Amino acid sequence: MDRRQRIILSILFGVITGLVFSILFACLLRCFIRYINRTPILKGPVVFSPKISPKTLQSALANENHLLGSSPNATYFRTVLDNGLTIAVKRLHPFPGLQDAHTKRKIQQELQLLASLRHRNLMSLRAYVRDSDNTFSLVYDYVPTGSLGDAMNKVRENQLHLCWDARLRIAVGIVKGLQYLHFTCVPKITHCNLKPSNVMLDAEFEPRMADCGLAKLMPSVHGVASPYKAPECLDNFSRYSDKSDIFSFGVILGILLTGRDPLDPFFEETSSGGSLGRWLHQVQEAGEAQEALDKSIIGEEVEEDEMLMALRIAVVCQSDLPADRPSSDELVPMLTQLHSF
Repeated sequence: MDRRQRIILSILFGVITGLVFSILFACLLRCFIRYINRTPILKGPVVFSPKISPKTLQSALANENHLLGSSPNATYFRTVLDNGLTIAVKRLHPFPGLQDAHTKRKIQQELQLLASLRHRNLMSLRAYVRDSDNTFSLVYDYVPTGSLGDAMNKVRENQLHLCWDARLRIAVGIVKGLQYLHFTCVPKITHCNLKPSNVMLDAEFEPRMADCGLAKLMPSVHGVASPYKAPECLDNFSRYSDKSDIFSFGVILGILLTGRDPLDPFFEETSSGGSLGRWLHQVQEAGEAQEALDKSIIGEEVEEDEMLMALRIAVVCQSDLPADRPSSDELVPMLTQLHSF
């Protein structure tokens, strides 16, 4: 090999070596930037409302509070701050992986996103606290009238009369909230756990959905059987989509129309396999849809026609295939055209 060839090889070797080291340096620099820019794990109260001070909130949570209820993944209670503001608190139960720093950051990011949501049919997250045992307490406005689940239980026990106009207004409010999550938010947000107990009602029966997107962070929710869960999600939660929210809405609309609890043993006694949606489909096919409607709200003929149209919408929302269900964007005009809002 002559001198010229050795010089060329040396230059090539130097260029290749410099390129490799440049790539390695760029990768290391990128990793370092990601590390220093990663979301810090916050301690103590994180407040999004000017009406709540971190110190007052921490003090209130440490006191004895009024228990509102519990579920497999959380405990609910209300408490009063020093300034007289009554708040509702959801304390998440510990679950596997919650000790992991990555999971904590993911929950924080999701909570920051929830706090940024602004819509009349969504419950705004006012603050959250990461407790000493690494669980999270979420703070919302307290709604004394309770949830849609509470209201429908009172209806069944004849303690509350909920007319068709109010029920349709609730359905429209829920689907408008879903439309905001599915089509206005960037990135799109799916609720993942829509059910009557997660729909709060104000004094005018205007619905406000709570816990948007939280279920995907809690493994304990994924394996729980529920009549509100879409068929595609029963064995594989990763298949959850905005159309899965529509299935849950369809069940809620069916409850508003019939007054029945989807866990009612009545459905096990029918040929519907225990499903509210399949039972509604069967009575509709048999031309007996009128018999399925809640007798306490059937009044004027125009109301009954509206309810029968809404029943058809409830059935299609509970279609087994996601592609056969309408989107929330399509549902808003479908429901608002039934009545003037």
